[in-house]
Amino acid sequence: MYGHLRKLDWSLIIIVLLLTGVGLLTIYGIGSPESVISLKKQSIFLGLGFLLMIILSFFDYHVFKNNSSILVILYLLSLISLIFVLFSQEIRGASSWFHLGPINFEPIEFVKIIVILFLAKYFSLRHIELYRVRHLIVSGFYMALLVGVVILQPDFGSALVILSIWLGMIIVAGIKFRHLVVLFLILILLFVGCWFALLKDYQKTRILIFLNPQEDPYGGGYHISQSLIAVGSGSWLGQGLGANSQAGLKFLPEQHTDFIFATLAEQRGLLGVSILLVLFILLFWRAVKIILASSNNFSRLFVAGLIIMIFVQVVINIGMCMAILPVTGLTLPLVSYGGSSLVSIFIALGILQSIKVRNS
Repeated sequence: MYGHLRKLDWSLIIIVLLLTGVGLLTIYGIGSPESVISLKKQSIFLGLGFLLMIILSFFDYHVFKNNSSILVILYLLSLISLIFVLFSQEIRGASSWFHLGPINFEPIEFVKIIVILFLAKYFSLRHIELYRVRHLIVSGFYMALLVGVVILQPDFGSALVILSIWLGMIIVAGIKFRHLVVLFLILILLFVGCWFALLKDYQKTRILIFLNPQEDPYGGGYHISQSLIAVGSGSWLGQGLGANSQAGLKFLPEQHTDFIFATLAEQRGLLGVSILLVLFILLFWRAVKIILASSNNFSRLFVAGLIIMIFVQVVINIGMCMAILPVTGLTLPLVSYGGSSLVSIFIALGILQSIKVRNS
């Protein structure tokens, strides 16, 4: 066991723990009774996630690489869970959670990891044949089923993440440029169709209002306006823990989940934000090193998919808080409060550690 633990990427583990530590400290700094409860729950989720990561590092990832049937079963379970969650109670206008007593379980967070595993297996088997359009169509069909059900929740942020994982992994796997151009044109047409056929009025407002949040500062632009105030008030060094007026006084909505980046900026200023971004860059760097040391396409594609998932969510969440992108409801990976998100990422990191140990 000692030899196994020595082979783990402890630099990566330390970076991940520092990122979760930033999240815990930010939640604590809000200073409300609710934040104390969230802090305790998040600490429990962190302990559970860390334990699962260590356990999964002992698990041989070749089980996924060599057994298509396991991944097909996981895919079907993912699709079924996303269908059943449509009949659950709505929270903030979306049916995305299963309610298990005091715990809300969000299946989409685990589905994202299964998607990465599934596509890594699919593309690694057909790596030299990816020039064939039928592989793009087949893999796209699998993803379209998941994306379609997620949109019905509605959760367009997570649908965009799944789509981004698919696009990113086919680029890494080696898609032809002309196929990529055609694919983007098709996606643009699909977006236009969704705008007129599927998007609800409040979702259209979210997309449009970010261009000028002051047009409706107490309605559709409220979240963005308060986020910008929180970010701007942090200045260079921040207001400090417990002194954050926007988050502490609840002017900023979802201050410990969707808008935790704005809360961090208010508490710790540019310095805290810079540290956060450096930690994410170091996380990606350590993951890329594992890709370069990997001995097979499956492991390379899985780690690449994980990087894509985290990167896309980081960009969308920060862009949302900075009024660069529309509000989507995506949390900041490893930092925002949320057990499903935190535990699922640690599960993925456990598989990544398994790859690291067996390729070293």
